[in-house]
Amino acid sequence: MEILEKKLRISNVLGLHGRASASLVETASRFAADIRLVRDGEEVDAKSILDVMSIACVRGSVVTVRAKGVDAEAALTAIEILVRNKFGEE
Repeated sequence: MEILEKKLRISNVLGLHGRASASLVETASRFAADIRLVRDGEEVDAKSILDVMSIACVRGSVVTVRAKGVDAEAALTAIEILVRNKFGEE
């Protein structure tokens, strides 16, 4: 199965802080696909709050979202919308 990926810039003021990370994990968890976040060579599980917070994405960080599975494309789209809408914070 093909791995799909998309680069996204974190643009909300506080970056991937607690609430934003929780929103991302909640969104990723709605999908069956294996979803990973990659930043500066470190790859983490997008369905784990501890993993997502561990990559410390501040405002302006670029992350690559990788998804593999039957609903990978839908998962990438949902995560892209969440990030582009600044996690509903602004």
